[in-house]
Amino acid sequence: MNRQAQAAVLFLVGGAVLRASFTDLYLRYVRAGLRPLLIVAGIVLIVAALATVWYELRRPPATQGNQPEREHHAEHGHAHREPRISWLLVLPLFALILVAPPALGSYSAMRAGTALQQPWGFPNLPAGDPLQLGVVDYAGRAVYDHGRSLGGRQIRVTGFITLDRGGAPYLTRMVLNCCAADAQPVKIGLSGRIPPVLQPDTWLEVTGTYTNKRTRDPVNDGVIPFISISEAKPIPAPHNQYED
Repeated sequence: MNRQAQAAVLFLVGGAVLRASFTDLYLRYVRAGLRPLLIVAGIVLIVAALATVWYELRRPPATQGNQPEREHHAEHGHAHREPRISWLLVLPLFALILVAPPALGSYSAMRAGTALQQPWGFPNLPAGDPLQLGVVDYAGRAVYDHGRSLGGRQIRVTGFITLDRGGAPYLTRMVLNCCAADAQPVKIGLSGRIPPVLQPDTWLEVTGTYTNKRTRDPVNDGVIPFISISEAKPIPAPHNQYED
């Protein structure tokens, strides 16, 4: 792989990163707040590719004065060729350009314990019902605030369905610290008017009220709070399927 080929690969990688950054595709890989850094990285890669081409075009051609040295390189040039296997580095690039990986779902979620952690605090909630909350916010308030800020409120939460080995349903979201590689699930148990048929990975919007019912995650013994459902309806998967 010569310098021109290296520049071409850099340019394509930079273009692919920028393409992902200016669409929702980047949300499959990293948290939403990292978009500016991805844009900068894509620009840097493209500039590096253009600089490499510029340097190659400006480099003077090899002189003809040192004939023995030229003959030596001609005879032994095969020893200095880059291995062809290096072209395999291009395969992930085509995967990035051509294939949009699905977001992590129930298969990953049910093989990892709930990642609920105690938040730093509980900001005041806005007035009005139903109150839209994320899975992480509801679970944190239900477990570590004992539902004090949730009592008497109609709460609306969205997530995808996961089923444990016994068929018990959970409303789940995968939470990112940085990127999809470190995604972990946070789960809410469902009680009340649960739909009779629930399929894993179905996205559901549930409206209900706080309940002090809890269970333990069999994977890591983490606490899983419940919500008592009064209404539930399937919805399309959101653009950003992860929670920060």
